[in-house]
Amino acid sequence: MRKLLGIWVVCLFAVTASVKAAEADKLFYALRAKVLTVKDYKADVRMKIDINRMRIPQLKGILYFKSPNKMRLERQGGLSILPKKNINLTLSNLMPEGNVTVIDAGTGTIDGKKVRIIKVIPEDDLGQIILSKLWIDEASMLILKTETTSRNDGTIAMDLTFGKYASYSLPDHVTITMDVKDYKLPKGITMDYNDTPPPPPKNPNEKKPKTQKGTIQISYLSYDINKGIPDDRFKDQG
Repeated sequence: MRKLLGIWVVCLFAVTASVKAAEADKLFYALRAKVLTVKDYKADVRMKIDINRMRIPQLKGILYFKSPNKMRLERQGGLSILPKKNINLTLSNLMPEGNVTVIDAGTGTIDGKKVRIIKVIPEDDLGQIILSKLWIDEASMLILKTETTSRNDGTIAMDLTFGKYASYSLPDHVTITMDVKDYKLPKGITMDYNDTPPPPPKNPNEKKPKTQKGTIQISYLSYDINKGIPDDRFKDQG
């Protein structure tokens, strides 16, 4: 009897795991379809950059995006190019179009909302992303948080809030957190900044932290979506 019960429990777990995996797959592909409806946009943005040892003024400008990975920032007072091999500022970069493995990672809560957590692993070795972890509000079909591990930039986390453009999965505000140890943002992105040496440690024997966190806060004040942006807009992008 106990043996039969054990077999039944194992079978139940296997079926449950299979159902959850299928649900995670379905959720990811539905999200990807929604995110990829945005082919391009022009957004009025404000950026606040908080990087250790850097004094960076608030950045204001217009951010242009064209699928799959073209991006350009025209800031007030001059031009600035956001390199496509650096910080991922759009959800579409977290939605690889090729084959992926989707893993159900359970549930959690964000600001009192129950969220489904999934892990997404690209099956090809062509892109920069190794793993994306997504916290999803299934009721609104919105991604509220991400953690992305890339080949060159370590792990980058994004916290997102949505408003009037939620139907396009376009956020009103994004906070990006990343490891900035030995990392220097290009002056084209940050305008003019001044590096200042870190203060000496209070305790000479105190070890320096292995990682240093920096944040970029982006407020999207308005969007023009899917109006068409010519490739010439991105002609200076490397």
